[in-house]
Amino acid sequence: MKPISIAALLAALALAACGSKHAVHDAAPAGASLSNPQVLLLGEVHDNKEGHRLRLDELRRRVEAGWRPVIAMEQFDRETQGLLDEAQKGCLDASCLIKVMGGKRWDWQLYHPVIQLALTHQLPLVAANLSRNDASRVVRDGLAASFDAATIAAYKLNEPLPADLRRGQEKAIQEGHCNMVSDLMLPGMVNAQVARDIWMAKLVRAQLPRDVVLIAGNGHVRKDIGVPRWLNAIEPKLNMRAIGFIEPDGVQGSYDEIRKVPVQTRTDPCAKFK
Repeated sequence: MKPISIAALLAALALAACGSKHAVHDAAPAGASLSNPQVLLLGEVHDNKEGHRLRLDELRRRVEAGWRPVIAMEQFDRETQGLLDEAQKGCLDASCLIKVMGGKRWDWQLYHPVIQLALTHQLPLVAANLSRNDASRVVRDGLAASFDAATIAAYKLNEPLPADLRRGQEKAIQEGHCNMVSDLMLPGMVNAQVARDIWMAKLVRAQLPRDVVLIAGNGHVRKDIGVPRWLNAIEPKLNMRAIGFIEPDGVQGSYDEIRKVPVQTRTDPCAKFK
């Protein structure tokens, strides 16, 4: 693949819509009893403010009821964990931590409340994403390029991806990019997305026996093709719950529960791909 294609691919992945079917609810009742899983996966449409608010309410209710999970976040690249640990020790509020860690890829105002919740209740933050450098290597050299031999063996990355998973990722990527992804770019985009999911699954498992919340795009928390699929790829099986926060016309997928969110007002999302 030509370098310009890799650059375009990574830019597109950073903007990808992250996707919804199953039980649908507008919001959980305020007085509902809470049963906390080992892993709670909370999705998002990255720029949807109401979705962020509803997700924060979900997490806050559980924490204020006494739950103390680790919070793993897509918004921090895994290589920055050391800096993130230092920021959690030295920062008294989320604004400080964002100043230390933040970059241009994310609208940090949307993540300020969940970071503040973590700091207030001393919930460890885990950097869960694949960096752009690693994603470039995956695009260039294949899915196994960012993993060690043990991980390659455990997740069978020396074998072709299951056909249903590859088809599902291809469909989600095309739908999330206005069906404008070329045949040349699509395989690399699938590999980079899958590599992200596997890293998130690895880092979630690394926190056990402590419970974990994963904050990530809806596509990453999908049970059919996202992080839950890779969490279930190895033993022991985990008690998981995946909740998607989905706009009415959002990319479809599989979740344990869907929370409907209104469409965020935005410019034509397809304009950037034209």
